Amino acid sequence: FETQGSDVLQNQVEELKNRIMKALESDIASWTERDKDRAEKYKLKWQKFLERIWSLGPRHVGPNMLFTPDSGSITNDSSIVIRGSPYVSERLGFIELSSNNDTPADASSDISQALHREAESLQNSVVSGFQLATGAGPLCDEPMWGLGFLVEVHISPLAEQSDESDSIQQTDQHAIFTGQVITAVKDACREAVLKHKPQLVEAMNFCELTTPTEFLGPMYAVLNRRRARVLKEEMQGGSSLFTIHAYVPVSESLGFADELRRWTSGAASALLVMSHWEALPEDPFFVPKTEEEVEEFGDGSSVLPNTARKLIDAVRRRKGLRVEEKVVQHATKQRTRARKV
Repeated sequence: FETQGSDVLQNQVEELKNRIMKALESDIASWTERDKDRAEKYKLKWQKFLERIWSLGPRHVGPNMLFTPDSGSITNDSSIVIRGSPYVSERLGFIELSSNNDTPADASSDISQALHREAESLQNSVVSGFQLATGAGPLCDEPMWGLGFLVEVHISPLAEQSDESDSIQQTDQHAIFTGQVITAVKDACREAVLKHKPQLVEAMNFCELTTPTEFLGPMYAVLNRRRARVLKEEMQGGSSLFTIHAYVPVSESLGFADELRRWTSGAASALLVMSHWEALPEDPFFVPKTEEEVEEFGDGSSVLPNTARKLIDAVRRRKGLRVEEKVVQHATKQRTRARKV
């Protein structure tokens, strides 16, 4: 049983490695068609990144990657960077098993040695912060998808203290500092995502509908209210029935069949099957900036709420998170109430 389990695990590792390499090769092929020199540089750059995979997230198996800091990163004389180890790259076979002798040769002083020991003990805190960030994204605390993070955590020696209880204070500070590193890494990852215009991804159902000719209008009205996207429409030979293929968001599919039967008097039928995940093109944080946008939308008060923003607010309300909305949109004095002295 143990041999069978190890074989299954090895097959999963090989499958993950093959999927990563196929995705990289397909992306490089698209670059080769435009510029071969840039494609070669792009390939070398990603090969270096594949040798520095520290962890996967969330739950150590997700579609997001945490990379170790660059070995040539600039540091101050007194600060130390938490380097980490490319465990995932070693497991996938991108690099050979390396020794963990990463302490610089000039770490001769007691302070430098203590900082390097502290950096080694805080490696798990950096990974934990990355796991928390990828498990709950900044939009609506949903898991992130397909992102890479390069986090550099610098630690510096504590200021000199003259109290006799230095050892007790340092122990307490180190215990608190572990949680501070987790929080700092989590907040840094989430802020980095917000700065790069994140998009919401929603699940889509493939829908196959069958309806008579006289109920095509009501059926299309139901599809429009459900934000469906029609793929094709064809008439069945020898009958008056139409077959329509469409994509319907999973969030809009609740009660879809009941509404369809109600508007078509039970003549239409639908089959829903989970199809894929699709990114919403709208920017949930759109604010007019260019001259054309300001001319069209003004100061932003006339911008209609987009679908992505509506979904984010709905999920945040359901989870009890803070929602940025105005309770009163246009405040006016009520003049219809009678005055009672």
